[in-house]
Amino acid sequence: MSQEVRESRGPAVEEGAGVQTTSPKSSLVREREGGVDQKKVVFARPRGLTEAHTIYCPGCTHGIIHRLVAEVLEELDLLERTVGVGSIGCSVLIYDYLNVDMISAAHGRALAVATGVKRVLPDRFVFTYQGDGDLASIGTAETVHAAARGERVTAILVNNGVYGMTGGQMAPTTLPGMRTTTSPAGRDPALTGFPIRMPEMLASLEGAVYLARVTVTSPKEVLRAKRVLKRAFEVQLQGLGFSLVEFLSSCPINWKMDPVDALRYIETEVVKYYPLGEIKVPEGWKPLA
Repeated sequence: MSQEVRESRGPAVEEGAGVQTTSPKSSLVREREGGVDQKKVVFARPRGLTEAHTIYCPGCTHGIIHRLVAEVLEELDLLERTVGVGSIGCSVLIYDYLNVDMISAAHGRALAVATGVKRVLPDRFVFTYQGDGDLASIGTAETVHAAARGERVTAILVNNGVYGMTGGQMAPTTLPGMRTTTSPAGRDPALTGFPIRMPEMLASLEGAVYLARVTVTSPKEVLRAKRVLKRAFEVQLQGLGFSLVEFLSSCPINWKMDPVDALRYIETEVVKYYPLGEIKVPEGWKPLA
């Protein structure tokens, strides 16, 4: 058997066995068996993503996280009954890229809006997609009280340690010593306090039943992040309570690093303060290996 892999930039066409079908942007594998070429799709855009090209900065991991959200929604057959809520910051752009109903909330208010949607339409699957400045600073009250009430919604927190859209100012999650435009000498905890670990802070609340932290710095971590995200979504589907997944993300432009160094910085420095893993799982669930 010989095998050839090619990538298509446009709609891919399969012509095996006299059948011609079109598929989304795809990667095809051509296999030759018995003297006949056979082609099959091995990688394609999930139905949960639109065809829009993302405009995120080079090295930003929002695009990877969007794809994971789309894949899990599709695998759980939730696309037709999902309502997503974005807020202000780079994360707001998700409404252009996810192929589900989306609402844009005022800064920090995504979980308040999600609460209203879920209570009026309890059969919908509802999630929020928020940055750290939005969820962990301006929207801290909404986050804490949604978790305390045990709202049946899922929050996705993308933590890159800065206010990325507005120029890289210090956020509540900025690491000690980390330089930002508003802490050019490095964050000084004696002056500005310590970074907030949101999952750990929420863990004491009974309504918060699933809390986890992941990253997407390597294929292994991407696969693990997808498993964690699916468990968070299943918590909502089973009506168990509030769930939150924090993604440690990169911001190479505001960190003034190239994309590879930014990912390495997460792996070597950021995870020391923000350890990866499941911080809290529902009673009776086994933590992921």
